[in-house]
Amino acid sequence: MADEIMEEELEEASPKGKYMTFRTGKEYFGIGISYVNEIVVMQPITAVPRVEDYIKGLINLRGKIIPVIDVRVRFKMEPVEYTDRTCIIVINVKSTVVGLIVEKIAEVDEIGEEDIIPPPTIGHKEHEHNKYVYGLAKTGDTVKLLLDPEKLIKDEDLEVLEEVKEEEQ
Repeated sequence: MADEIMEEELEEASPKGKYMTFRTGKEYFGIGISYVNEIVVMQPITAVPRVEDYIKGLINLRGKIIPVIDVRVRFKMEPVEYTDRTCIIVINVKSTVVGLIVEKIAEVDEIGEEDIIPPPTIGHKEHEHNKYVYGLAKTGDTVKLLLDPEKLIKDEDLEVLEEVKEEEQ
C-alpha cells in the first residue's frame, strides 16, 4: 500500500522543488526527485568481496543488476538491522543506477529555493554526512538535510561496481 502511494507521488511529482525524504538515524534527508527512479522493498543482496563496507552488494531488480549502498553506513553511523520499514531508493546518478538502503521513507516534499540554506561550514568529524549535504531545508517543525547524490556516490566506487556488474552478468 505505502509503495503504491509513493509510486503515485513519484509519477505526479514534477522535479523542480520536489524531494524524496527519508529518515536515517535521527536525521531526515532529502534527495531531488529528478534522481529517483523508484522505491522498492528490501531485496536479497548478493555481497561483493573487496569493496567499501557501505557497499552492501548487488540486487536483481526485474533482471537488471543494481549495486546498493547502505546510507547509514556511508555516513559512518552504526549499522542497524533491516526491518519491514527498510527500503531501497533506486536513483540514477552519473548515468548509473544505484540503490540507497534507507531506514524509512518519509514523504515527497515540496521545498522552495527560498526555504533552502547552505549547510554550516564548521563541522565535526562525527558528522560524516555533512560533506554530502548541499543545503538545509526547514519543513514544518523538522530540518531536512538535502543530499547531493553525485558526492554521495564516488567515481571510484562506480568503476568498481561496473566491473563487478559485468562479471555478474
